[in-house]
Amino acid sequence: MQLAGPGVFGPPSDPDAARAVLRRAVELGVDHIDTSQYYGPDVVNDLIREALHPYPDGLLLATKVGGRRDEQGAWLPAQRPDELRAGVEDNLRSLRVERMGLVNLRLLVMDGTPRVPLAEQLGVLEDMRREGKIELIGISNVSRAEAEEALGLVELASVQNGYSVLERDSGDLLDFCRQRELAFVPFFPLGSAFTGGPARLASDPAVAQVAARHGASPAQVALAWLLQRYERMLLIPGTSSLVHLEENLASAELALDADD
Repeated sequence: MQLAGPGVFGPPSDPDAARAVLRRAVELGVDHIDTSQYYGPDVVNDLIREALHPYPDGLLLATKVGGRRDEQGAWLPAQRPDELRAGVEDNLRSLRVERMGLVNLRLLVMDGTPRVPLAEQLGVLEDMRREGKIELIGISNVSRAEAEEALGLVELASVQNGYSVLERDSGDLLDFCRQRELAFVPFFPLGSAFTGGPARLASDPAVAQVAARHGASPAQVALAWLLQRYERMLLIPGTSSLVHLEENLASAELALDADD
């Protein structure tokens, strides 16, 4: 998400640097890249293909469908079955793969937009899974009730919701994933950019105290906290910086104790 231009819209100022981040990530062992055709739109998938295709064995490309962008960059829902199918096909074409490793249905409902039944949305993704175009299905931006409904409709691999050490509203979804042994993928794992993000982390006294105790950065503490919450926690901290990429990955070596 961070590899596109400002507002996740348009190309980055330095496409070569964005491709370098992707290559370095894979060199360092990253095997799960979270993307979407509407990042840019089109921009980020093109960067991933240019940097990494042909993809190394074991690399899972995860995308999401359910949204689109207008010419000004606004986020709009695209939840009808035909829109979801077109979204998956666009990802397959731009990433140059025959099957997506994981497709998340991102629920995006706006005032005045008719709500499409969840069964219809997941039904088309299940159809595409049976066609061999999707390996795993996930769901994103949901309530616990919606996640429970989804699990009754299809075999789910993961739930992706906003969650961090400072923003824990989706704690009930994390509990749900533990109970059902699903992967939990917190987006904005360093806090939402719309509510301060990493700067807010750095100013939090508890996070700063633990960071100082370990000689780590506040971001590393926040990521380590998430990793130690659940063994099926998959982190997707976006960055366009090689330095931040390596710092983020080093958080996997940071062990927090009960006092932390």
